[in-house]
Amino acid sequence: MTERRFLSALLAAALAAGALALTQVPTGGSEAAAQTLDEPYSWRNVEIAGGGFVPGIVFNQTEPDLIYARTDIGGAYRWEPDSGRWTPLLDWVGWDEWGYNGVAGLATDPVDPDRVYVAAGMYTNDWDPNNGAILRSADRGETWEVTELPFKLGGNMPGRGMGERIAVDPNDNSVVYLGAPSGHGLWRSTDYGVTWSEVSNFPNPGNYAADPDDPNGYLDDNQGVTWVAFDESSGSAGDPTPDVYIGVADKENTVYRSTDAGAGWERIAGQPTGFLAHKGVVDHVNGLLYIATSDTGGPYDGAEGDVWKYATDTGEWTRISPVPSGSEGADFGYSGLTIDRQNPDTLMVATQLLWWPDIVIFRSTDAGETWTRAWDWTNYPERSFRYEMDISEVPWLDFATEPEPPEVTPKLGWMTEALEIDPFDSDRMMYGTGATIYGTENLSAWDEGGRITIEPMVGGLEETAVLDLASPPSGAPLLSALGDIAGFRHDDLDTVPTRMFSAPNFTSTTSLDFAETNPDVVVRAGNAEGVARAAFSQDGGANWYPASSEPDGVTGGGTIASAADGGSVVWSPAGAGVHRADMGGSAWTASAGIPAGAIVEADRVNPEVFYGASGGRFYISTDGGASFTASPAAGLPTGNVKFTALPDREGEIWLAGDGGLVRSTDGGTTFTAVAGVDGARNIAHGAAAPGVDHPALYLVGTVDGVEGVFRSDDAGAAWVRINDDQHQWGNMGEALSGDPRVYGRVYVGTNGRGIQVGESAGTEPPTTTPPPTGDGCSATYAVAHSWAGGFQAAVTVRNTGSTAFDGWSVSWTFPGAQTVAQAWNGEATQAGREVTVRNAGYNGVVPPGGSVTVGFNGTGSGPDSTPARIDCTGG
Repeated sequence: MTERRFLSALLAAALAAGALALTQVPTGGSEAAAQTLDEPYSWRNVEIAGGGFVPGIVFNQTEPDLIYARTDIGGAYRWEPDSGRWTPLLDWVGWDEWGYNGVAGLATDPVDPDRVYVAAGMYTNDWDPNNGAILRSADRGETWEVTELPFKLGGNMPGRGMGERIAVDPNDNSVVYLGAPSGHGLWRSTDYGVTWSEVSNFPNPGNYAADPDDPNGYLDDNQGVTWVAFDESSGSAGDPTPDVYIGVADKENTVYRSTDAGAGWERIAGQPTGFLAHKGVVDHVNGLLYIATSDTGGPYDGAEGDVWKYATDTGEWTRISPVPSGSEGADFGYSGLTIDRQNPDTLMVATQLLWWPDIVIFRSTDAGETWTRAWDWTNYPERSFRYEMDISEVPWLDFATEPEPPEVTPKLGWMTEALEIDPFDSDRMMYGTGATIYGTENLSAWDEGGRITIEPMVGGLEETAVLDLASPPSGAPLLSALGDIAGFRHDDLDTVPTRMFSAPNFTSTTSLDFAETNPDVVVRAGNAEGVARAAFSQDGGANWYPASSEPDGVTGGGTIASAADGGSVVWSPAGAGVHRADMGGSAWTASAGIPAGAIVEADRVNPEVFYGASGGRFYISTDGGASFTASPAAGLPTGNVKFTALPDREGEIWLAGDGGLVRSTDGGTTFTAVAGVDGARNIAHGAAAPGVDHPALYLVGTVDGVEGVFRSDDAGAAWVRINDDQHQWGNMGEALSGDPRVYGRVYVGTNGRGIQVGESAGTEPPTTTPPPTGDGCSATYAVAHSWAGGFQAAVTVRNTGSTAFDGWSVSWTFPGAQTVAQAWNGEATQAGREVTVRNAGYNGVVPPGGSVTVGFNGTGSGPDSTPARIDCTGG
C-alpha cells in the first residue's frame, strides 16, 4: 500500500447502532430542528476483496480459529470460521480520530481469548493530528474502550510490518507490553491495558530511520521498539513471565532480553549486527529464539538480511539463513517468520521484498538446518513450483497483466511481513501481501513432494482507498476509481469484479466520469508511468483504450469530465493546465480562463457546458471547454471542494467544501447557501424519492452540528442522517455517488475501508396525487420516512396554471389518529383529523410551473397516514 495522505477531521464516538438523526433545514432562514429517528439504513461493502497491505495476522495461541488481521489504513478484522470471512472491528472510528484505522500492532489474549488489543494511530508526524491510543476489547472486538497515549503511533509509517509491537503476557494477562516509535521506548500496562507507563529502565529506544533527512517528515522517524515476545516456559500461570524478548530498530543492538519480568534488561550478547530484526519468535518447547532480519525497516525496500536462532540456555547464536547475506543471489531481506506449534522444528520465512521475479517462501522441518523453496530455477527462464495459485474467488489479482517468464501472474506476493502457520492446524497457513491475504489448507503437501494450493483468504476484508465513484443511469450500477489497484466496473455489488481497469493500466485512478445522455461513454484519468494518463471506454467501462496523446507536462491524473453527449472531454491533469479534446484525446487544446489544478465537471444536460472550481472561485464554459469565465459569485466554499451538476436540470449545481454547501440554478452565475449545513466534504445526487421530481441529494458533512452522511429528498430543505455512530469508517467521503436507478441507495468512498453501499431498509412510501382542484393548483402527499410511532411526510404544491400564485393553501383529512407535530416551509393547523397548511411569508408567490414543498413530522402510523384526497388552492 502506498503512502496515503487523505486527511480530514470529524467525529468518532462508539454509540448504539440504528438511531438516525434527522435535521430539518427550512429555506428562508428559519431555524432548523434536529430529531433522532428510528429509521433503519443498511450498510455493507461493495465486494472487491482486499486491495491493500496486510502487515499483521495474529492467531490466538489457546483457542482454535480465533484469528485477527491488521491493516495499515483500514482498521482491524476478526476471522469468522463458519463463513470463512473477516469481520471489520473499527468501523465506529470517526473523523475526529480517523488515524485509529492505522493499526500499528494487535494482540489477542492467550489467557482470556475474549480480550483483544489494538495499538492505533496512523502517522507519527503532523499528518495525523492525534496521538496514538490503545483500543481494548473484552468481547473480541464487538465493543471497545480507549486509552489515549502521550505519543503518536504509525500504522501507515515505514517499518509497519515489523512486530507485533504489542503483546500480552501468557502467564499473567494483566500485563501488556507496547513497543513505541519515535524514541518513546518500551511501555507496559499491568491492568489489562487501562493505564500505561514507560519502562524507564529499558535501555534502547531505537535509532533507525529510513531517511533521517527526509524533508516531508515521513521517512525520518525513528522506528523505535518493534516487537515483543515472551518465553512462556520460563514462568508459571498467575505470575509475570520472567523471560521477555524485545526487538529494537538499531542495527547494532536489535534484540534485548529480561530474565526477571522486566526488572532488568540486557542486550543479548553475541547477537548479529548490521541488520534489523523484523520478527522474533520464541520456541518455548526447544528453548530457541528465532529472528528474521533485513537491512531496512520495509515494507517497500530491503535488499539483504539473515535468519538466526538463539539457544536460550547456552547463549549460542547460529545463522540459519536459507540464502546467507553476502552470498550469490542474496539480494533480499527476511520477514514473515513463523513456526509450527504442533511441530516446532518446522519453520517458514519469507523474503520480505523481492520484486523480480517474485518473493520466495522458505520452509524447514529441521529447525533451519536445511530449507526448501516455494519455487526453484530450472532452465532459465523456467521455474518449478511447489504451489499452485487459485485466484478464482478474486480473479483481479492477476492485475490485468500477462508477463513473460520467469514472471507469472498472479505473483506469490510482495511486502510479505505477515506469515503464520495455524498453531492448531499444521496444514493451514496465511500470509499477507500488498494487496490481499493468501493462504493454504494443505501445507503438508509441501513436504510430501506435492503442490500446496494457495488461494485468497480475504473475503470481507476491504482495504481500498477510494478516489472517485460514478453510478450511471444504465449499464453497471457502479464504476470505481481506486488507489493502488486502479478501479473496477462493478456489474454486481455483491460479487468480486473479474478484472481491474486496464489498457492502459494505472497505478491509481484519480477521477472518472460518464456521458449523462450516452452513458456507454466513460472517461478516466490516473497516475501511471510510460502510458497515457487518460483513457476512454465506449462500452460502459468494460474495455478501454488510451488517449492518443496527452498535454505537455502531465505528471498525474487530476480530474476529468465527459460532455453530456460523450462528444468531448475536459481534463485537468496534475502538472499541466486544464485542456479539452474530442473524445479519444487525439489533440488537446489548452482551456483559457481557468487556473491549473481546478476541479472540473460537466453539465449533465448541455454538452457545450463545463464547470470548474478552484481557490474559492467558480468557472463556467459554454463552448465545450475551450474557454472559461469566472463566475461573479463570491464567498463560495473553499478547500478540497466537490460539486455535482444534476441530470435533467441544466445549470443546477451543488458545491460542497469548507464553509458549507451552496446551490446554483443558473449555471453557476449565482449561488445560495443551504441553511443548516455547517460544513460539507462531498455532495452527490441519486434517484428521486417516489412522488418527488427533484433528485435525492447525498451529503457527507455537518448539518446543525451533527456529522455524518445525510440524504435530502426535497432539494436541501430537510436532511436525514443515514449513517450511525457504528458506521463512520474513519476518513470517508472523498468519493460519493447516489444511485440514479434505486431511490435511497448511496455509495460512500473511504480511505481504507473500501466502498460502502447504504440502502434504506424501509418500504417505499405511498404517494397520493389527486386531480387538481382550484385555479391550476395541484398537490402531492408522500411519506418520506416512518418509524415506530411517527413519520415524516412532504406535501408538494405545484402551480399548473398560467398565472402566478400570490398565496396558497392545502388541506386534507388524515385517515386515522395522525397528528402534525412540527412543520416547516408552511403554517399548519389541525382540528381533529382535518389539516390545513398555508404558505409561509417567504414562499407564497409560486410562478407558473413552479412548486413549493412543505415538510412535517407527524405522530401515528406513517404508511397509513396517506389521505385519499388533497385540496389545493392558489390565489
